[in-house]
Amino acid sequence: PVINGLTDYSHPCQILADMQTFYELRGPLTGKKVAFVGDGHNMCQSYLIASEVFGYDLAVATPEGFEPQAELVERYGDRTTLLRDPQEAVADADLVVTDVWASMGHEDQQLLRFRRFQGFQVDEAMLDRARDDALFMHCLPAHRGQEISEDLLEDARAVVWQEAGNRLHSQKALLEFLLA
Repeated sequence: PVINGLTDYSHPCQILADMQTFYELRGPLTGKKVAFVGDGHNMCQSYLIASEVFGYDLAVATPEGFEPQAELVERYGDRTTLLRDPQEAVADADLVVTDVWASMGHEDQQLLRFRRFQGFQVDEAMLDRARDDALFMHCLPAHRGQEISEDLLEDARAVVWQEAGNRLHSQKALLEFLLA
């Protein structure tokens, strides 16, 4: 078997860790709302694909021109809403997720992306629009002052360090599943 650790298309090993983390803290994501704020790149696309498997609704807030691939939006459109307003996307969400604005391979677009993603920074006030027991995740590395506020990782709703630790456990489980 070939394990996709990370590509421009998707980041499935990270999704396994995210799903494990949410389940450990809040139970199944079935019937819940996930808000993805930021670039519609590999992490966002993985959340689109996982929405069908795990049964959650996904609100994606991204600037124009940074949407996930159209064929994925079409395929998972019954579970997905594309928005331009991140405040609207996170309203009543059970889980709020973001990723870096300039992923690997997009370093040459960093200044452009910094300008285009203004207003898409996840901060405490934005999380306040989500449900009272909402969680925040980021696959790391995070850029404080860009996609997240300076102190968001210290917020009680941020479970980023548990999520990061779960990468080890979820990937060990994946290896056992594939090789056993």
